[in-house]
Amino acid sequence: MIIDDFIAFNANGLYCRYADFYLDPQQPVTNAVISHAHADHAVSGNINVYATEATYAFMQLRYGKSASKVSYTVAYNLPFNIGDVQITFIPAGHMPGSAQVLMMYKGVRYLYTGDYKLQPDATCEPMEFVKADVLITESTFADPTTAHPDPVEEIKKLNDIKINILLGAYSLGKSQRLIRMINDYAPQKKILVHHRIMPINAIYQKMGFELGAHQMYGRKLMKEQLEYVYIVPPFTFDSYLRATGVKRLFASGWKNLQVNAQDTLFISDHADWDDIIKTIEQTQPQQVWTLHGNGTHLKNYFNNNIFVKLLS
Repeated sequence: MIIDDFIAFNANGLYCRYADFYLDPQQPVTNAVISHAHADHAVSGNINVYATEATYAFMQLRYGKSASKVSYTVAYNLPFNIGDVQITFIPAGHMPGSAQVLMMYKGVRYLYTGDYKLQPDATCEPMEFVKADVLITESTFADPTTAHPDPVEEIKKLNDIKINILLGAYSLGKSQRLIRMINDYAPQKKILVHHRIMPINAIYQKMGFELGAHQMYGRKLMKEQLEYVYIVPPFTFDSYLRATGVKRLFASGWKNLQVNAQDTLFISDHADWDDIIKTIEQTQPQQVWTLHGNGTHLKNYFNNNIFVKLLS
């Protein structure tokens, strides 16, 4: 029988009181199960952290000794227990090491997706579908009017821009995906990378994800128009507001982060409406619980065919 409060929000985040652990807690806790290494899902200061090897490597890079007091790195599809709950990490396709968290308790399977995407991505493990009784899905883009464009066609837009490009992107996950895609689909471009992104790239290489040609940014380089693409994190991108001799683009699935109407780069690392519907079809849950967005559209879409609960 499905337990309505198997996981529920409290002051620290999403909590499973049946085994005393949190999923991606927002504050430091005793037992933290981390789906992936982005800062809004992986905070520092937890006592025990359960995560994939890649996720914990990124956490160590960012937090050092504060990543956790004790770490338990677990491979995909290898069950382990916290209390009476059996947990299995399933690839989520969001970034290297990203995991859906499959929890089994008293014969019921609860699947927490974390952030996920179905689009192909050569820089992370592909999303895997598993059956569950309850699907706890992110609903960041759970709107029927939202459909992410083909990322390959988006990156090919760079081929039409002949001046140097200042390309804003989040340092962890998006930047590495862009480096690989530019090498694959706009190979004449010369990729320069902000110094804060380079240590992350090194972990990708260590984990076996080849990014292709790129080099550290040098101030003298971009003084020439040689089709450079300089990839920078958001804080640096914003500081180049009045940069001359470059085309400014920001790679994101969000419309409000596009910096000009005539040149956009819609590349998202989240599931859109059709992807969420496909995931529900593949998972075959009795119930869908939504978080990290608005689940109202899913509730209306499924009407009474599948019970939909909005956790946030």
